[in-house]
Amino acid sequence: MLAILVMGILAPVVTGLGETTRAAFGILPVLGKHHFNLTAWQQLFQLPGFTTSLQLTLVSGFLATSTGLILTIFGCAWVYNTSEKSFLFSKLKPFIAPMLVPILAAPHAAIAIGLTFLLAPSGWLTRLFSPWLTTWQLPPNLTTVQDLWGLSLTLGLIIKELPFLWLISLVALKQINLSKQLSIAQSMGYSYANAWYKIIIPQLYPLIRLPVLVVLVYALSTVDMALILGPNTPPTLALATMRWYNDANVAMLLPASAAAIGLAGLMILSVFVWEIAIVIIMAVTKIATRSGARGKHWRLVSTALATALPMSLLLGFLSLVVLLIWSFTWRWSFPDALPTSWSYSYWLKLITHWPLALQHSIILALGSSAIAVIFAVAWLEVQDRFGGYLSRLTLWFIYLPLLVPQIAFLYGLKVGFLRIGLNGGMGAVIWAHLLFVFPYVMLSLIDSWRAIDRRYLQVAASLGTSTWGCFWRIKLTLLLQPLLLAWAIGIAVSIGQYLPTLMIGAGKIETLTTQAVSLASGADRRLVGVYGLLQALVPILAYMLAIYLPRLMALKKL
Repeated sequence: MLAILVMGILAPVVTGLGETTRAAFGILPVLGKHHFNLTAWQQLFQLPGFTTSLQLTLVSGFLATSTGLILTIFGCAWVYNTSEKSFLFSKLKPFIAPMLVPILAAPHAAIAIGLTFLLAPSGWLTRLFSPWLTTWQLPPNLTTVQDLWGLSLTLGLIIKELPFLWLISLVALKQINLSKQLSIAQSMGYSYANAWYKIIIPQLYPLIRLPVLVVLVYALSTVDMALILGPNTPPTLALATMRWYNDANVAMLLPASAAAIGLAGLMILSVFVWEIAIVIIMAVTKIATRSGARGKHWRLVSTALATALPMSLLLGFLSLVVLLIWSFTWRWSFPDALPTSWSYSYWLKLITHWPLALQHSIILALGSSAIAVIFAVAWLEVQDRFGGYLSRLTLWFIYLPLLVPQIAFLYGLKVGFLRIGLNGGMGAVIWAHLLFVFPYVMLSLIDSWRAIDRRYLQVAASLGTSTWGCFWRIKLTLLLQPLLLAWAIGIAVSIGQYLPTLMIGAGKIETLTTQAVSLASGADRRLVGVYGLLQALVPILAYMLAIYLPRLMALKKL
């Protein structure tokens, strides 16, 4: 299994980084460049807009991650709060899960497209309040998406990453005796908010540290969301790097590679700065705890967060609703709140003739998620039987593709694949998807696997059941729903892969995501709505199957 891990996950990332680094330092034999030099870096620093792109990347990435983490912690405190008077919007709790699951399942590009349809000057929110409140008869001359400050990109990242961090945190909190610690803290005079700040958060953050870093790296290096929501002149550094790679002048491959490696270095520096900031915050929290102060000046902060949390979830949910509306729209004039005429033409075409993008997406998602689940089960079973001191280290290898910017190694990986004869076919793209699907499948499955009550296995073994019998008949039966959920998560991750499909597939493999992103820049909104909604529907259907199939099987046994 270690060999499979090294060859299947670690080797492609290292190979990709190596090839990109060679090009960044002037070695690109296909262009006749054979000698080490720093010309590419000099060209990179002289490119117009480089400094602005760097600033935009850092501001949007750090702001989205920190805001998402704060809202996540507040959301967890909100869920566990039993006092109806302490938090606003307490009656909204039953509606959180129905909004949370679709946002979590939908790919980043689908949320970004829906948010564009929602927040644009002619978007649904403007239509809902016009003209009765705004008096606007025409779309206002405002920049609400693709703004120069990257605020719409930051908002999109917060909306999409919040459900992921929230659910990960709720799972992590099960490892903490939360109710007992809160009861003791409140009995000593600490307010509910102060108890969370001084006691719970220092225990929670180490448990979610890796997912938070994954979110930070993604926020700093996203391409698809930056293409839809971010500014274009100049764009974020990751999007600018992608454009330099696609430039008609092949000499731009060298500064593009330098930008990709520079972005990887920026990730390392950003993670270091983030960790230093966390250490400082934890130290301040420890000092505040030791002081014994029972400060209760949290009402203003709680009110702001209690407003921001449901609003962000509502915006994410409405982003998917507006995709649904546009997919059935025939005519929708401004400022009408709803379409004046409806049409099913695009969906009828879909039923009679599946587009190639949908076929490719399903093949890639099913293939990569199935392989990822098999590898994850095999890896965890090997760890159970043989253990080993390398288990913790190998987990970092598994998550390595999520901690390295995609743009930093995908170009080099493409070159490496070409050298071994994988020239942009379906197999190469499935392998590229697997690099990102496998870590998420492991992340979703590992806690459930370790939580198995070993007494079932001991009883089965005492009755003469073999080791393989315990595995097939006990473990897999107990883990049926977690396995199906991991499979559904793998499908959702695969459906959302834009950059690996585009670069490794060399533009020959059309998927729902590549088509939706390319259409989002100015195509028919009805067609964009169909593709964006399909992006979300495929993972949602997979989640529904994962949730209800075990229940149906249990009913049949009765």
